[in-house]
Amino acid sequence: MIGYKKSLSEWQCLSEVKMGRGSLIPPMLRRKIVAQYQKGVSQRKVAKSLKLSSSTVHNIIQRFRESGTISVRKGQGRKTILDARDLQALRQHCITYRNATVMEITTWAQEYFQKTLSVNTIHRAIHRCRLKLYRSKKKPYLNMIQKHRCFLWAKVHLKWTVAKWKTVLWSDESKFEVLFGNPGPHVIQTKEDKDNPSCYQRSAQKPASLMVWGCMTACGMGSLHIWKGTINAERYIQVLEQHMLPSRRRLLKGRPCIFQHDIARPHTASTTTSWLLKWPACSPDLSPIENIWCIIKRKMRQRRPKTVAQLEACIRQKWDSIPIPKLEQLVSVPRRLQTVIKGRGDATQW
Repeated sequence: MIGYKKSLSEWQCLSEVKMGRGSLIPPMLRRKIVAQYQKGVSQRKVAKSLKLSSSTVHNIIQRFRESGTISVRKGQGRKTILDARDLQALRQHCITYRNATVMEITTWAQEYFQKTLSVNTIHRAIHRCRLKLYRSKKKPYLNMIQKHRCFLWAKVHLKWTVAKWKTVLWSDESKFEVLFGNPGPHVIQTKEDKDNPSCYQRSAQKPASLMVWGCMTACGMGSLHIWKGTINAERYIQVLEQHMLPSRRRLLKGRPCIFQHDIARPHTASTTTSWLLKWPACSPDLSPIENIWCIIKRKMRQRRPKTVAQLEACIRQKWDSIPIPKLEQLVSVPRRLQTVIKGRGDATQW
């Protein structure tokens, strides 16, 4: 939405939009009604053939008789408090201060426009500005050195062809927790329901969890390794020997392979450096397997397994169901690199 500007006339149209009692009849359908009326077809037959109510057909024909036009009459409702110029100023303020709450925006609007405005009025005005309130994405913080390293890494690897990226075996590990309580932080309630137990958001302090390691290529999904607790360098080497190597043989059929993983501490131990492909720090935007974790965790929030056994079964089921076309879509690293270069080392996750 940044950089999308509208003319004053377009904002005027937005500010004059009214909600009627029914759906707006398209001009083409109105012309059909008038054409059949001029041919002598009865209003009841016209309504039946076009699947409209008789009153709708009658009103359109009546307006055509009186004014000779099929256009919709301008609404006679109360004028909006904020005009087109006000909407432009409001939109600019919302884009400048994206993290402001609706209450804060309302306070600013009352002082800026010198008008009596409620929170609901500002909320509707924000929607008229073609803006919506979303939860912001979470992304690791990158300092200037890390951004510069990501930028240089992206420039070097932008020369790789799509075929070469398809030979990369992507790997990563992620933590999955057994979900307790109500899903999400939002609840529908009245002011008097604030102490109702069904309106609480309950969570466990230390929920049961699993660590999951997996690998993938554009050709398919590799094997999973699931365990409880943390991982050290020795155990990580065992994971590579028992899961990565068989997955490589099965997916790449003996073809040359480039192995990728992040620079977590077990990955950078001296005993594991022989397995590594150099990778910039704090750069989940570049690895397509991060998108796989997001897909699986989204499914976990929907199914909400209650035990560790159910959690593991759900993870394996969803992991095995990822289709090949989805993998080929995710392994679009050149586009990711172009985004990183455009952001000078910083980019949003795909």
